[in-house]
Amino acid sequence: MRAVIQNSVGGPDVLVIADQPDPTPKAGEVLVRVKAAGVNPVDGAVRAGNYKLLGEPPFILGWDISGTVEALGAGVSGFQIGDEVFGMPRFPRQAAAYAELAAVPADEIAPKPSGADHIQAGALPLAGLTAWQGLVRHGGLKSGQRVLIHAAAGGVGHLAVQIAKAHGAYVIATASPQKLDFARSLGADEVLDYTKGDFADRLRDIDLVLETVGGDHAEHSLKVLKRGGVLVSLLNVSDATKTQAGAQGIRVERMSVVPDREGLAELGKLIDAKELAVHVARTFPLEQAGAAHAFLATRPIGKVVLTV
Repeated sequence: MRAVIQNSVGGPDVLVIADQPDPTPKAGEVLVRVKAAGVNPVDGAVRAGNYKLLGEPPFILGWDISGTVEALGAGVSGFQIGDEVFGMPRFPRQAAAYAELAAVPADEIAPKPSGADHIQAGALPLAGLTAWQGLVRHGGLKSGQRVLIHAAAGGVGHLAVQIAKAHGAYVIATASPQKLDFARSLGADEVLDYTKGDFADRLRDIDLVLETVGGDHAEHSLKVLKRGGVLVSLLNVSDATKTQAGAQGIRVERMSVVPDREGLAELGKLIDAKELAVHVARTFPLEQAGAAHAFLATRPIGKVVLTV
């Protein structure tokens, strides 16, 4: 099979196409012929050596997969050869999605939603599960709540806005000036230009914040949350901020996304109900993985996908 490998950490140019042995599914695994593989910021961080999830190279990046079942390992039920599937297998261990074939745990993938093509399904899992797990599992999202979503035009943010709206929340979104109209198009009830002053000076009585940015955003988010509110952060939260949150009666949840077949099924239901759509900024062929990483670094609206 062809795969994108890297033999050293560094810039996008370390990603090269090469022939690799075809994987063989072990017991409990499914061999997937990859049609599309999402490209996420964590991929770039691992490529550059800033995030040592996969140890030292050589390795194959990628976790988001959409494709068709090519073969079944021993003991696998519920799937047949030819089934269309998607998922985020093995995260944070190596899933090797940047390849023509991937052997993945059967319990970490799900049937591809009929309302999405492979490109959209390949863009969805990591960002979609991050948004869903953050809002629903960690945040306890309920209908009628006031929810603040930072970086609402990003990969996670644009899905989080739609998931929150589908659950009946009143959604306030922050975005840069050039992305405000896109955030509005997602259904956000209020959109704030984060370059025009501190968002904490303009908001109050928020039930739930999804923090995806870092810096002082977690600390400032405490100012807008009501007592009993929840701050869900994808990034580390300082001890001082946690202490302050406790004094204010605010729960802080630091989350990392995990493989989640149930979550994939829920995302698929929202896709098929037309309550969730993945915005794909651009696709690149597998051979241009380096160019895809360089483009992602420009912080486009939505997702970037490799097509296989």
